[in-house]
Amino acid sequence: MEPYRIKVVEPIPFTTRPERENALKRVAYNPFDLRADEVTIDLLSDSGTGAISAEQLAAGMNGDESYAGSRSFYRWREVVSELTGYPHILPTHQGRAAERILFSSLLKPGTSVLSNTHFDTTRANVELAGCQAHDLPCAEAKDLDSDYPFKGNIDLAALEYALENAHRSPVAAVLMTITNNGGGGQPVSMENLHQTAALCRRYDVPMILDAARFAENAWLVTRREPGYQDRTPRQVAEEAFRLTDGCIMSAKKDGIVHIGGFIGLKNPELAERCQGLLIATEGFTTYGGLAGRDLDMMARGLLEVTEPAYLAERADIAGYLAARIRDAGVDVVEPAGLHALYVNAGRLLPHIPPHQYPGTALVCELYLRGGIRSAELGSLYLGEEDEQGNPIKTAPYELVRLALPRRVYTRSHYDHVADTLAGIAKDPKSVHGYRIVGQSPILRHFSIKLEPVQSPN
Repeated sequence: MEPYRIKVVEPIPFTTRPERENALKRVAYNPFDLRADEVTIDLLSDSGTGAISAEQLAAGMNGDESYAGSRSFYRWREVVSELTGYPHILPTHQGRAAERILFSSLLKPGTSVLSNTHFDTTRANVELAGCQAHDLPCAEAKDLDSDYPFKGNIDLAALEYALENAHRSPVAAVLMTITNNGGGGQPVSMENLHQTAALCRRYDVPMILDAARFAENAWLVTRREPGYQDRTPRQVAEEAFRLTDGCIMSAKKDGIVHIGGFIGLKNPELAERCQGLLIATEGFTTYGGLAGRDLDMMARGLLEVTEPAYLAERADIAGYLAARIRDAGVDVVEPAGLHALYVNAGRLLPHIPPHQYPGTALVCELYLRGGIRSAELGSLYLGEEDEQGNPIKTAPYELVRLALPRRVYTRSHYDHVADTLAGIAKDPKSVHGYRIVGQSPILRHFSIKLEPVQSPN
């Protein structure tokens, strides 16, 4: 059972089918533009959507709002330093700010960043720095149905080849995302991290950790990797941080807070460059765009997130929903992770071609039938089209991410999600595709405009 009891509740909205149809049409079938009070179960993201604990709220009441040198900063820095081991810690208002500052300070135009998988804002910030973002997922990641335990790993042979040939295509950094969000929420093994670190040292390339879900990765390591069963998640996390030259962190995930993040670094010169940009664009180095109460709540969240009881329940609820979805005849990326489940929309809706976005079709249908908001990770997210709308590039898989907010929903809420998917699975051909009628050149999925295709080709 959950290792907590509920102290404060918030009512959730219930809408009718006609109301949801009107809402979806109003926002041009883009769930990001829906109002929160039009959504019954919100699984769009696990970023900043968790419930804080009584201890976090109490810590926030002690927040020191001094502009410089606040007590909150020093309490926060002690917690982060003990966890990560980095001598240089800079607060930021969220993860994408950490990405922008670090990449602007570290990367040079024309170079590349290699990763197990970049997520959307990470890739955008690499490209905005004039660089290329290359994904090198392990071969096992291609089989969505296998029970291989560490599909988030980087392809070590491909990584070594790229580093060996850096004289032809310069590599500025290797970025390891734990867990691998863009790769289906799959974990990275400690063996893979150790071997990646060894290659980076051999070729003198900095290794950076995207640590947004470091605790969940550590939990899965203790469950799946030989030699780590007797280690605590905290011990595994500490080992992972100490393998790398630095990290970027969105604390809105495994900090269990509504806002916040940080940069951690070993290199003092790089830290100094980041500090200058932080001051110019985010805030002074002892607040980084955050209130003192945010720093104190983040510090407490970073302690709570590695507690085994918390992580065990997080894994249990994800496993429960995954089992219910499988029972409904719908496939998810296996094995199930913690922060999200990834539904195989392409397999559920094979009659919808990639250029009519089966993932988006399932996202819209989940909302229309159940008031459930989710996110597409398919050809809308990764694909490209020419000026006439013809596909140039499609995604390897058409997925829908059901992100699970921390300490928010109960089993009955997730039963509603599974029951809604089961209803769709009984008549999948009733679901139609969509076409793009407006988009932006960067991160188009956030602001896309669509319309239904009534007769899929």
